[in-house]
Amino acid sequence: MTFRILYRGSLSSCNYGCEYCPFAKHTETAAEHQADGVALNRFVDWVATKPIAQQLGILFTPWGEALFHKRYQDAFIRLSNFAHVDKVAIQTNLATRFEWLNECDVSKVAFWATYHPTEVTQERFLAQVAQARSYGAAVSVGVVGLKEHQTEITQLRQALPDDVYMWINAYKRVENYYSPALFDRFKQIDPLFPYNTMRHPSLGQWCQAGETVVSIDGNGDMRRCHFIREPLANIYADDWQSALQPRRCTNATCGCHIGYVHMPQLQQAKIYGDQILERIPVLSKSDLPQDIPVVSQYVAND
Repeated sequence: MTFRILYRGSLSSCNYGCEYCPFAKHTETAAEHQADGVALNRFVDWVATKPIAQQLGILFTPWGEALFHKRYQDAFIRLSNFAHVDKVAIQTNLATRFEWLNECDVSKVAFWATYHPTEVTQERFLAQVAQARSYGAAVSVGVVGLKEHQTEITQLRQALPDDVYMWINAYKRVENYYSPALFDRFKQIDPLFPYNTMRHPSLGQWCQAGETVVSIDGNGDMRRCHFIREPLANIYADDWQSALQPRRCTNATCGCHIGYVHMPQLQQAKIYGDQILERIPVLSKSDLPQDIPVVSQYVAND
């Protein structure tokens, strides 16, 4: 089994300025960039020590765009070349050059790529997807499911190769946001979209977070996930592994993909298998669940 790590350092800046994004509204100083780099290098050095007997899979979930910075490209190069690391993935807008992939073990590299229609042309984004794939990187593509972008979302699905999975993140700031017709339209593009429209009841439910998958910040503090703030341990302490154990969720609900995929009762492991970090189902589209029960405050009843 692979031990999975979601790493989020202090980076919180982006080359984009999407209005719907709650992150990346800060511009770092040179000193802040340096501090983030020191923390990132310390984390990569820790991974190099093979700190756990299991194979490692790492997903970077920055509050901004990380691949824009050479330090994250260098981290990918180092991490992908460690024999005990079998996956290095990142949430990204693909605003990067890709020559550095030549130094990676690209069979381990994956991009969870988001298209932002207000920030980049579709042609430019598709070219970046094609270039990343030409190097051998795995790529899933997705968007935020805003009403005003439904035409661009449909066009993107039509333009992407059939073997590129496209996901849609539900917009959850407004109740009854999706009409039944738009919900069905998005479900045709992403059969797993219904999961993302819900805040899944999680209080008292078992979760793999804190046992086989953890969240780690730039200071090395380890939490079960990004959504429960109580630290379990610090990875730079000798006894950090003693904190890994099965736990029940302490939050009322879980509404983010990087959280609820680790809830056993939702059986997401059957859908994603060893491609869970890059959000690419191992099942064919025809084999994905078709009867997902939807009890959502974001889908209108009429």
